[in-house]
Amino acid sequence: MNRPVVGVSANAHLIEESYRVQGSGERTIEAVAAVADAVPMILPGLPGMASTGELVDLLDGLVLTGARPNVHPEFYGEAETEAHGPFDRGRDGVTLPLLRAMIEAGKPVFGICRGIQEMNVAFGGTLHPEIRDLPGRMNHRMPKGEKDHGVIFAKRHLVRFREGGAFHRLLGATETVTNSLHGQAVWTAGRRVLVEGHAEDGTVEAIAIEGAQAFALGVQWHAEYDAAADPVSRVLFEAFGADARKARAARRGRRGAA
Repeated sequence: MNRPVVGVSANAHLIEESYRVQGSGERTIEAVAAVADAVPMILPGLPGMASTGELVDLLDGLVLTGARPNVHPEFYGEAETEAHGPFDRGRDGVTLPLLRAMIEAGKPVFGICRGIQEMNVAFGGTLHPEIRDLPGRMNHRMPKGEKDHGVIFAKRHLVRFREGGAFHRLLGATETVTNSLHGQAVWTAGRRVLVEGHAEDGTVEAIAIEGAQAFALGVQWHAEYDAAADPVSRVLFEAFGADARKARAARRGRRGAA
């Protein structure tokens, strides 16, 4: 197999209130396969199934997906409240150490929605449980009760990127318009976390990990939606895929030299 293998984080679900499953949205899987040109591998949020080291050896890249459950506040030093929930402790146990290890191994990581929050927390940052409650902030959540994906994922607000930063260099632009489907958001940036973009109301929308040897970017919007056609999403997934191919080539070269 020549294409890189990319881990796609899964989330816990309860079917018919009795059957536990691990799953990931098809749009992210399709974006990894069709736009990043990689083989997607769904990673269950079950920490005992594989060690972090085993996963780093197996994967050439990691995509951290959006999800309804939030990162548990104990990972950024806060007490659990109803506003912080719901949670997926199993996913936390897999993704937080794995994303750090992947970055340290020089392999690409792309955080989407919950994923940008995981990246920030993994490097010591904090989250705010409900951004819309802050003075002057807009409601970043999807329209309540809406089922039409064209409405849910409609572009709703402007994001301005740091001039000369990673997104500006990659996209060749200092702003874009994005969708918005989140309640929590980055509050204080973690060590090595560079804030690369803000919404019009000041909410953090894009980050990069300082000193990363490969693609290590996070976005608060859902970049997987219509990734093949959306020009910004396409550039991001293609750049991620290019670094995943480099990681795979380097891994194969080490094995060949052994």
